[in-house]
Amino acid sequence: MTGVLATFALVMAARKGLPAATAFEVAEAFELQTPQLEAIYELSTKTLRSYTQSKKLLNAAGSEKTLKIIALYQLGVEVSGDAPAFRHWLGKPAHGLAGEVPLPLLETSGGIDLVAEELSRIAYGDLA
Repeated sequence: MTGVLATFALVMAARKGLPAATAFEVAEAFELQTPQLEAIYELSTKTLRSYTQSKKLLNAAGSEKTLKIIALYQLGVEVSGDAPAFRHWLGKPAHGLAGEVPLPLLETSGGIDLVAEELSRIAYGDLA
C-alpha cells in the first residue's frame, strides 16, 4: 500500500507542476549536456530558460519525470556511495539493462523506472 500512496503523492505533485528552473537543477546534479537535457524534457534549453524567466511551471508529464529523476538521483547516490560514482555508472553499459547505457533511458518515464529497478537490484546484491 505504501507504493500506491507514494505513486499517488507523486502524481498529485506532478499535476500541480514544478518550476521550470527545476530542470536546470536536475541538469546540474546529473552534469547533463544540453542535448541530454533537451532529450529528457523534449524542450529546447531556450524554451526552458524562457519558462524559468517567466516563472512558468513544467507540465504534468515534465513534472512527473523530474520528480522521478530526483528520486532516482537520491537512490543512485545512496547505492553508489557518492554523486560522481553514480554519474559515472549512468554513463556505462549496465549488464542488468541488457548492456544499455542508463543515462539515455531517462528520456522516458518507463526508462527512469528501469534504471531505478536496476539500482535496487544492485543495492540488494543482485548484480545480474
